[in-house]
Amino acid sequence: MTTGQPGTGKARPTPTGTDAETRSASGTPAQPARTSDAVSGKTPAPTAETNPPSTGAVADQPRSSDGGTTGASTSGDPQPSKSGGAKKETAADAATGEGGGRKGSVATGGGTEGGSATSDSTATDSSPANDSTAKDSDTAKADSTAKADSTTTNPAKDGAPAKDGTDGGSEDVPVKGTGAGKGRWWSRGRRAGRTDGQAKTDGDTGTDEAKPDDPDRWEAFASAPEPRPSIATRAGRAVGRFLIHEWTLATLGALALAVLMTWPTLRYPRYTLPQDYWDPSLQAWQMAWSGHILLAEPARLWQSNTFFPELWSFAFSDTLLGYAPAGMLGSGPEDAVLRYNIMFVLAHALATLGAYALARQLGAGRIGAAVAGVSYTYAPWLLAQAGHLHVLSNGGIPLALAMLARGHGWSLRHGYRPERRHDGWVYAGWLVAAWQLSLGFGIGLPFAYLLGCAVIVTAVLYCARRLRTGKAAPFGRRLFLADLLGGLLFAGVGLLMAFPFFKVTELHPYAERTIGDISIFSPPATGFVTAPAESRIWGGLHEGARAALPWHPEMTLLPGFVLYALAAGGLIFSVWRLRHRLLLLAGVLVTMAFAMGTRFFDGTFTYVPLFEHLPGWNGLRTPGRLMLWTTLLLGLLAAGAVTALTDRVRELTAQRIPSWPGPWLRTATLLPLLLVAVEGLNTTPHPVVPTQPAAMRSAEGPLLVLPSNQSLDQHVMLWSTSGFPDVVNGGSGFTPRQLDDVRRVSQSFPDQTSVDYLRTLGVRSVVLLRGQVVGTPWEITIDAPVDSLGITRQDVGDAVVYRL
Repeated sequence: MTTGQPGTGKARPTPTGTDAETRSASGTPAQPARTSDAVSGKTPAPTAETNPPSTGAVADQPRSSDGGTTGASTSGDPQPSKSGGAKKETAADAATGEGGGRKGSVATGGGTEGGSATSDSTATDSSPANDSTAKDSDTAKADSTAKADSTTTNPAKDGAPAKDGTDGGSEDVPVKGTGAGKGRWWSRGRRAGRTDGQAKTDGDTGTDEAKPDDPDRWEAFASAPEPRPSIATRAGRAVGRFLIHEWTLATLGALALAVLMTWPTLRYPRYTLPQDYWDPSLQAWQMAWSGHILLAEPARLWQSNTFFPELWSFAFSDTLLGYAPAGMLGSGPEDAVLRYNIMFVLAHALATLGAYALARQLGAGRIGAAVAGVSYTYAPWLLAQAGHLHVLSNGGIPLALAMLARGHGWSLRHGYRPERRHDGWVYAGWLVAAWQLSLGFGIGLPFAYLLGCAVIVTAVLYCARRLRTGKAAPFGRRLFLADLLGGLLFAGVGLLMAFPFFKVTELHPYAERTIGDISIFSPPATGFVTAPAESRIWGGLHEGARAALPWHPEMTLLPGFVLYALAAGGLIFSVWRLRHRLLLLAGVLVTMAFAMGTRFFDGTFTYVPLFEHLPGWNGLRTPGRLMLWTTLLLGLLAAGAVTALTDRVRELTAQRIPSWPGPWLRTATLLPLLLVAVEGLNTTPHPVVPTQPAAMRSAEGPLLVLPSNQSLDQHVMLWSTSGFPDVVNGGSGFTPRQLDDVRRVSQSFPDQTSVDYLRTLGVRSVVLLRGQVVGTPWEITIDAPVDSLGITRQDVGDAVVYRL
């Protein structure tokens, strides 16, 4: 065993046996005799005398560098005795090492340590000497004998404490010293335990006081425990961790980007609507109606206050039912417009976040996933759909797919990892999918069929692998139960949503689409490279190309030239495996073919079979909206390329010495994201919504507002959000024949025929808007007398109210 010299870093061997005894001749402390010698009858070492009480000091003894005594005096500093009397150490004490030779005392300058003392030195502490008399020499001998075979003593070198590595040996224990040794870390010996009847001396007070042993003698030298943080501190740390989390930053970034990219939607959110004020007015009413009726009379949800007296009128178009919670807040047209604008911005943010989450789950890096999210949300072709919130509300599609993939432990980059399964994410994925379906079948129906196909394909592959290999990858009952319950929830929502639409088809068979209707809205191949007029970058340049399209609002399908380039690069340089890249490419081509409707070989092998055989597919009149799936797949290809680029840049910057180009290279990886965002800039108009006539707030329903046509009736629906009176007016994807009859008969209002017809329907009031009668038959009859018709007439603001 070796002991180190403090301050030198050198280890010296501990002398043992005869070699240690001969070292006293050279001025080094002599090695104490073994305890066995003292017990076997050899003469014990004589005790050392201390200074007389009158002086109050320990006899002048040489001290080592740490305050211990040596054979000769070097400092001459007297050490006063705290008790004021002379201290003596008996032979029994020396033999037993102050309490039976317990591990912990250190011998310096010939002092005793669990054995006999030498004749020319006295064991001292850095504090004044303790008075310990032997009460029973026989007991001392017995204790010493028990330690004789296992305990040897080591001298201290240059004031360094000696340490015996054997069982029962001494250990260096730092204690507080006084006098010359005050402030030293190491004492000359740890006070040994005592047998019954022995008293422990307090080296600090100089009085004999019995104290219990400390269970942990090193506790005083441990680092101070960290104070327990308060509730406020812990809450602050949790909030800080939450604010810097990736998903928090992604959410905030998606919201900020949505506000900027849709500006000035939130500039005057109570008075303007994006794109136009026709379809947005209809959809603002839809959200208001669903929220209002679910609070007031849920059973009447599908029997709306418009298209009176038609049944199931809420199912005449996509309902945006999933936004009903927002519709429960506020009332009136202004609140409805405000609600619509807020949801318009949030729909963009959710789409960005959903596509980002899907790309990240599949294995893309942060920048690559951001490219996928931004390209999916702000593709130029979607700018033409700014007036169709049910098309823009597509964020639930990639978000549900991301959650389902996360719950099943699957990613495109890493494959199936059973250890990452989590049934909670599966439940969440099915719930989000059901919510997405509740927004409307326009984009929800293809999503439902995609999920159904994915479940079937996954089950077939799972069973095929089990039959081929005799074993299958672990799946688990909990995951199976989550898929079963989640799938049933999704199917249940789909059936509940579909039932009213089937009733509408039954009551109005002419509402069904035909192949001829689909052909009108089917875009040609040139539509995939043509941007809408709302594109700030390409709108003006593609004006001629748009003029060649039969119905350009639904046929300008450019997802972005930057996205095309990134996706093409992703076929060559990507983090995805080659087979995955080919599958993504196949998906892009197939979805493009379906988006062309009847323009791709007349749709014989693509759209027409779906139209004829899939339930509900004949209700989709615009095939071009399937471009949503093409954009998502292109975004995933681009995410693979950008991720590979960022990984390569990271490797290059890590290998370069010096690495000064590193920040510039990492900044350059943001260029694809910037280009995709710039290509999505828009010039979408934000017209002011027509003000609600005062007559609409006072007229008694059911009422008819004239003039009545598809465009003006959508304003009437929005105005009816003040109290939701029953109105004959309404605008949707198709026009009921009864409403056609009302519009035709009321052309001659007020006359007896029209009055009688309206009374038959149950109409009680007619509101004729003066500002809209120019060029209509009412321009002449608006001021005609009505006394002979049995009705009353009253001017209310800029309208005339007739009460039937």
